[in-house]
Amino acid sequence: MVRRSVALPERLVKEALAWAPPESAGNLNRLVAESLAEFVARRKARAFEEAMAAMAADPAIRRECAAIAAEFAAADLDGFERD
Repeated sequence: MVRRSVALPERLVKEALAWAPPESAGNLNRLVAESLAEFVARRKARAFEEAMAAMAADPAIRRECAAIAAEFAAADLDGFERD
């Protein structure tokens, strides 16, 4: 457990507590911990999305994906009948 002292605007604390889920209402420590966990999760998700977008835009990766798709194209309809 890490203890930190922070200065927060009173308006922000009141608003956060007003919007807090029932299990966190009145427990500022819990609310701050949950909020930080949500912040970290959003930042990780954004970083992943940005990395995927960069990979999708990378010409070398696009060529490799196209080559792999071409190799497996013959098996695309395995088990299915053509119309």
